[in-house]
Amino acid sequence: MGKNKKKELDHDVRMFKKYKNLLKELTMKNVKLKYRNSWLGILWSFIQPLLNMIVLSVVFGGIFGRHNKYIVCYPVFIFTGRLLFSFFTSSTKQAMTSFRRNAGILKKVYVPKYMYPLSSIFSNFVTFAISILCLICVWIFFKVTGLQGGSGLTITPYALLCFVPMFLLLVFSTGVGLILSVIAVYFRDVEYIWDVFCTLLFYMVPIIYPLQKITTDWTIALIKINPLYSMIELFRQCVLYGQIMSPRMLLYAAVVSVATLIIGIIFFNWKSDDIIFHL
Repeated sequence: MGKNKKKELDHDVRMFKKYKNLLKELTMKNVKLKYRNSWLGILWSFIQPLLNMIVLSVVFGGIFGRHNKYIVCYPVFIFTGRLLFSFFTSSTKQAMTSFRRNAGILKKVYVPKYMYPLSSIFSNFVTFAISILCLICVWIFFKVTGLQGGSGLTITPYALLCFVPMFLLLVFSTGVGLILSVIAVYFRDVEYIWDVFCTLLFYMVPIIYPLQKITTDWTIALIKINPLYSMIELFRQCVLYGQIMSPRMLLYAAVVSVATLIIGIIFFNWKSDDIIFHL
C-alpha cells in the first residue's frame, strides 16, 4: 500500500513538471483575459483597490477610524485587509467556475484537470502582487502627508516578512479553490451560496473595524477561528504596525493552510475523474 502511494505521488510530480509551462501559459492567459477590451488594462489592479479604500474610508472612517487608539492609519488599515480578502474571494470564485469555463477544452484535449483551478488562483495572485505596489504608494502618501494619522506609520525590517502571510493565504486559497471547483461541477447552486457567504464573511473579518471594538466573547472567538483573520492580522503586523508576527497566530495560520491544501488535494483526486461526465 505504501509503495502504491509512493508511485502515485511520483507520477503526480512528474506530470506537474511536464505541464508546468502550460500552467504558466494558462495563468498569463487568465491575467490578459481579465483586462481584455479595457482601456486602462492592468492599471485596474491599482485603481480598483484604491477606489475601494476611498469609499470604505469615507463611509466607515467616522465610525471606526476617528480617534481610535487601535488603528494607526484607517485608510491603510482598510487597504491591507481589503487587499487580502479580495484575493481570497476572487481566486476561489474563479477556481470554482474554472471547469465550466473550460468545458470545451476539457472534453477534447487531455490536460491534468487541476491546471484549470490552479491557473485561476495563480492569475489572481499575480494581480494581488501587482496591487501590493499600490499599497506601497498609499502607505508613502499617508506617511508623508500625515493625513488620517499617517504620521504614526513606521517602517521596520519586519515589513519584509509580509510575503509569509501572503504565501499562507495562497496555500489556503488553493485548498479551498480545489474543493469548490469540484463541488461546483456537481452542484451549480454552490456558486450563489459561496457569493452570499463571501459577502457575510467580509463583515465577519476585521477589515473595516478593529477586533477590539467587539465586546461579545463568542463573537471574538468566532472571528479568531477564521484563518483569514490570522492572515490579515499577520500582514498588518508586518506592514501597518511594524511588529514581529505573533508566533501563535502564525502557527495556527500555517497549520490550517497546509491542512486545507491537503484536504483539497485529496478531495480533488477522489472526484476529478468523474468531472468530465458532469460538465
